[in-house]
Amino acid sequence: MGKCVNHPDRETSFLCSKHNIYMCEECLECRDPDIYCKFRSSCSVWFMTKKKKGLDEEEKIEEEVKQYKVVFMPDNKETEVTEGDTLLEAAGKADVYVNASCNGKGSCGKCKLILESGDVKKESTPLLSDNEKAKNYVLACQTKVAGDVIVRIPEETIERKLKVAGMGQEATERLKKLVKDISPMLKEIPLELEQPTLDDSVSDLDRLNRGLKTTGCDVERMNVGIKVMRDLSAAMRDENFNITASVIRKKCSNEILEVKPGGFDSPMLGLAIDVGTTTIVVYLVDMKDGSIIGATAGHNRQASCGDDVINRIVCAEKDGVSKLSSMGISTINNLINEVVESAGVEYRRIRNIVISGNTTMAHLLLKIEPRYIRREPYIPTVSEFPILKAKDIGIKADPSAAVFVMPGPASYVGGDIVSGLVFSGLHREEPLTLFIDIGTNGEIVLGNKDWLMCASCSAGPAFEGGGIRWGMRAEEGAIEKVSVDSETQEPKIDTVGDALPRGICGSGMIDLIAEMFLKGIIDNSGKFKLDASHARMKVEKNERAYVLAFSDETGVDEDIVFTETDIHSLVLSKGAVYAGFTVLLNQAGLDFSMVDRMWITGGFGQYLNIERAITIGLLPDIDRGKFEYLGNSSIAGAYMALLSDDFRKEAREISNSMTYIDFSSSNEFMEEYTSALFLPHTDLKAFPSVKV
Repeated sequence: MGKCVNHPDRETSFLCSKHNIYMCEECLECRDPDIYCKFRSSCSVWFMTKKKKGLDEEEKIEEEVKQYKVVFMPDNKETEVTEGDTLLEAAGKADVYVNASCNGKGSCGKCKLILESGDVKKESTPLLSDNEKAKNYVLACQTKVAGDVIVRIPEETIERKLKVAGMGQEATERLKKLVKDISPMLKEIPLELEQPTLDDSVSDLDRLNRGLKTTGCDVERMNVGIKVMRDLSAAMRDENFNITASVIRKKCSNEILEVKPGGFDSPMLGLAIDVGTTTIVVYLVDMKDGSIIGATAGHNRQASCGDDVINRIVCAEKDGVSKLSSMGISTINNLINEVVESAGVEYRRIRNIVISGNTTMAHLLLKIEPRYIRREPYIPTVSEFPILKAKDIGIKADPSAAVFVMPGPASYVGGDIVSGLVFSGLHREEPLTLFIDIGTNGEIVLGNKDWLMCASCSAGPAFEGGGIRWGMRAEEGAIEKVSVDSETQEPKIDTVGDALPRGICGSGMIDLIAEMFLKGIIDNSGKFKLDASHARMKVEKNERAYVLAFSDETGVDEDIVFTETDIHSLVLSKGAVYAGFTVLLNQAGLDFSMVDRMWITGGFGQYLNIERAITIGLLPDIDRGKFEYLGNSSIAGAYMALLSDDFRKEAREISNSMTYIDFSSSNEFMEEYTSALFLPHTDLKAFPSVKV
């Protein structure tokens, strides 16, 4: 039973399996009666449609189904599809990569193609600009084939393919030197075994174990599956006992996954994956030398179920864990397709994978029940995961690929923070360090080589564009820097890529609020002081707003504004982060003056202006020389763990050594949080350098 797609107040059992929607008796009608559907033979919706319309002979319709050719330029790849199939489905059949991070739902606007000729049926979409429509751009997922078609991959998509490879080169230069000796979980070990004789008549499996022992493998704790045993004799004799054994090294045992005749056929690849609440990042790595041959990122499709982990858990309770898992996996697999296509390699060579993410993201990805993470006493199902296999998760790689999931110490401090510590080395050094990952969830670590304390404060999605009228990630067209003239109150903006503004990202928001506060446009409570008659002030949806860019200056043909609600959302977020710093230091009997270093991580922090962040009270007013930005430390730590068994062991040790401080029921945290809901703070003595 489910809710009717048109009448959500009605329960019904009529399900359209093709579109996965329920219909009540009033709405019962097949949406695609003229095209082939594999579910039709058992479809109650189709039965009722035939009954209503007198279509007693399904064969009449199926005889009319036509096949058409679709050609993808500039590579001249072609395929044949059924009338009514989308161009996205055609691309899949032709093995042409098209970015569809929303999995064909028509909500991301990334699967752009240029229609050069042919008949199609297009759905109306606001995700294409008038200029793009004039150039015959279409969304592949929203365009159905109605005749022979020729489409072209846009130049900007080809440029992105080159960019993916280029990002890998940049990441390699930054990270490759961090791992001295490569020791993957799954190793492909070439062996030249002695052929059996009457004097040496041990079994094939014993001969294999003997050979593996000479390479240092612990054969006393070696498991082997029945399939390997069945294939073993043929594999050994095909190349005169020259073989390659695939061995996975687990925490307490080893396992022979496969035995193939001959040596390596191509380089073994690995994936480092950072599963963020908002963004997922993927590195494709050559496991021979640690080179990153492709790097890409995309919006986590789970965001449609809520901006933060609490809403994701609530959604999972309502709609099922499998739904959110499939959303996360489809995002990851789409990104894998992108890096594999850009690198020109075969995805089945991916045999080692490390996943880094917060505790909720890890549970949802693996279809593990997360509901008790948000219920007192806030216990996750799993903190430290065994080594898994890609086929059991659904990741697009060799089915037997080894998957290591970064362990996490608590429900709200997860493997992404442990991964960040592996990269930063905080736990190996003497200086007292305050480590913060500013994102949807603000996770904080305080300590050094002798001790580690951690906590989490829900910063919300505002810093990453969530819940803000014109908020967006730091993509092309995002306003990333803002200054305001003290005399005219006119803004000056810089955008990512120097493109026409399409919205504002987190660093731009912090610049803007700091500038508006310093220039007298807003007061310390975030309310507008600027006269309503000023050219930059307008009322939008009964709310006062400051115009950052007028419609004729933007790439969206609308005024880009910042409202009092937007300001309030940012103040709530910054208040949570600053309160988290304060309470964690208080718990350790310390204050900000005792901190030797403050490290900022996360994608948002890359463009963060420290001075402006202090002005609004997001960061403490301490010596600016103590601040350092570490970049995306989660993906960096995942890369290190992918290549090194030492770093995988270190991750487990870090997770087990951290003391977690829970803020969820802390009166002290609420008091500090309330005090921080002003610009920069109610206690101005804590911010002596901020002069208004």
